[in-house]
Amino acid sequence: MKVLVKVPATTANLGPGFDALGLALNLWNETEFVATNDRKIEVAIEGEGAGILPCDANNSIVDSALQIFDRAGKSCNGLRIRCLNRVPLGSGLGSSSAALLTGMLGANVLLGNPFTDEEILKLAIETEGHPDNVAPAMLGGLVASIVYEDRVISLKLPARANRSPIHVTIVLPDFDFPTKQARAILPKQVDRKDAIYNISRAVLVTEALRTGDLELLGKAMSDALHQPYRIPLIPGAQAAIDAAHHAGTAAVALSGAGPSLIAFSSKEDPAVGLAMKRAFEQAGLQSRTFELGTSYEGAEVTII
Repeated sequence: MKVLVKVPATTANLGPGFDALGLALNLWNETEFVATNDRKIEVAIEGEGAGILPCDANNSIVDSALQIFDRAGKSCNGLRIRCLNRVPLGSGLGSSSAALLTGMLGANVLLGNPFTDEEILKLAIETEGHPDNVAPAMLGGLVASIVYEDRVISLKLPARANRSPIHVTIVLPDFDFPTKQARAILPKQVDRKDAIYNISRAVLVTEALRTGDLELLGKAMSDALHQPYRIPLIPGAQAAIDAAHHAGTAAVALSGAGPSLIAFSSKEDPAVGLAMKRAFEQAGLQSRTFELGTSYEGAEVTII
């Protein structure tokens, strides 16, 4: 039996929705699983991470797959995995969440689905440590998450971005900015005014995406809790944000913890990405641009 797992890229935070909001994007990793009986684990990788990611049991997809085997009380007698990766590594586009879900979903189907999708999502969130990428990657669309009595509740919200053309431009500078580092620089306590600033704007971001109101999105997509600490550490990031606004985009934010930036527009406009690329070049960084839509669909599993 062959199993094909597709998982989308995601963007988290969306400005003020720190660790709470996430949105699925139309950029997909595709992974094929085959159970074998040769006691070997083989991983072949095409695309992003080829030649960099491990191709054995140290691969994160394998690690998450083995978690499911262990939870189910089953032995893994061998796996052959083929990955076509389109989500860049360390980009702020949810590559680690995509790998985590891929392994868990693939193993679950190979074992005959001992766990429900809800149980897989719960385990993935516990493993990742925060839900803002995992939840939209699993559910698709715009997702809000809260912690309630030691468990995470994730809700897929209506978003007009999935029914009318809200376009996303991602610009990813060639700059190493690990999530661990990006979290370590944040303050342990915040001022009340900063908390209020984010709470009010996060509500308006969800409303702007629900109605497709890009003008409102531009007014609401600012942040006082994480971006002021992270943006100065990414060379050219603030200049790129300013350049995107000058080029006519409605709203710009860090995608997740960065280093990529995400810009929202009513239609694809190459001038937005070009303006941001030039700003990064002036800071000494090359960058890549991704012109994407949002995705209402989340992870997909197919038996081939």
